[in-house]
Amino acid sequence: MPHSTGLTVLEISAIFLSITALLAYINKRFIGLPTTIGVMVISLVVSIAAIFLGFLGFDELIDYEVSLLAQLNFTEVLLDGMLSMLLFAGALHINISDLRRYKIPIGVLAFFGTLISAFLIATAIYLVLPLLGFEISYIWCLLFGALISPTDPIAVLGILSSAGAPKSLETVIAGESLFNDGIGVVIFALFLGILTSGNIPSAEVISHSLALEAGGGIAFGLALGLLVNYLIKSIDSYQEEVLLTLAGVLGGYALASYWHLSGPLAMVIMGLMVGNRGRTYAMNDETRHYVDLFWELIDEILNAILFVLIGLEVVIIAYSVNLFIAAILAIIIALGARFIVVGLTTKTFNRQLDLPKGAWKVLTWGGLRGGISVALVLQLPVGTERDVLLALTYAIVIFSILVQGLTISKVAESARPSKHKVLH
Repeated sequence: MPHSTGLTVLEISAIFLSITALLAYINKRFIGLPTTIGVMVISLVVSIAAIFLGFLGFDELIDYEVSLLAQLNFTEVLLDGMLSMLLFAGALHINISDLRRYKIPIGVLAFFGTLISAFLIATAIYLVLPLLGFEISYIWCLLFGALISPTDPIAVLGILSSAGAPKSLETVIAGESLFNDGIGVVIFALFLGILTSGNIPSAEVISHSLALEAGGGIAFGLALGLLVNYLIKSIDSYQEEVLLTLAGVLGGYALASYWHLSGPLAMVIMGLMVGNRGRTYAMNDETRHYVDLFWELIDEILNAILFVLIGLEVVIIAYSVNLFIAAILAIIIALGARFIVVGLTTKTFNRQLDLPKGAWKVLTWGGLRGGISVALVLQLPVGTERDVLLALTYAIVIFSILVQGLTISKVAESARPSKHKVLH
């Protein structure tokens, strides 16, 4: 097989789409795991086989995979291409009234939880890594804490729907994951700016930046949602109405990025607006059917492609015994930080939350990490620090999706309401 040099965007897209379709078929036909997990498992096996064959002297497969991935900018594909559609599709079916009911835990976990988790993880990693021979400055550790703390809405929404968790917990985890993604990206960008410029901004500048980017993204999402709903309501043709939602997502995300507003938060708000007010007041039954069908297919296809890419990208990771130990410790640290944040939230707001017994287990174990963390770590400047953090990120993401994702339904059983208590 020739090396993949000089491929066009169309050729690269065709290759990865074909690989995804083949792996999805193999999973459905022979394995039977949830699609996102199944395709990632198979692509991981392919990558590990390529690495093993490389050790034996058969370099063709791993060389081809590395050269192919080198032409694909994972960060650009996810953050500038897929993320807008995945977030909108995820928010489209979330009930705003459910979000309002659990606004306190969602808000606390999404904003304060992300900040606290980022600093806890950064501090623990900063203390642990030197013991294994990795000297990394605290700003790099803060970057790692910022990129690994947000729970990934793509991973969470794709797996949680089949986990059987109580509706209240599903709402809290899904709502948190949709909003803390935008917060996490803003915090990461702030720390990355400090790293590259060498200047530490004042608390006032940081607060203003967070308020402008996050608040501006939310306001823009509201305006965009109102505009799309108005346009949909003014016509009665599902083809054009579906097209309007797609244009709103892609065009809106591009505008938000151009104006330095939070595109992820804008897409979440727009998705909630179209999925609630738009579905109720602007769409007829036929339009609702086609809008739902279109975005469900987009969601499934892009999720599958994303998880295949995560599995294939493993070949770019550096390996060593100490790095393996550091990765195990990073998984424990990330879970520990999540446990502390969830524990503080559920304990503090226990009376207001009305969550089932054992909710902390599901909230802790259901805090999955995914492609967004990988995309952010690949944005870091090339060097030893990036190699170390890339390995730690992949370890947490793979553990999160494979181990936590496959066992979350078992954990959810402990939080299901008893016959004597009915959750609304």
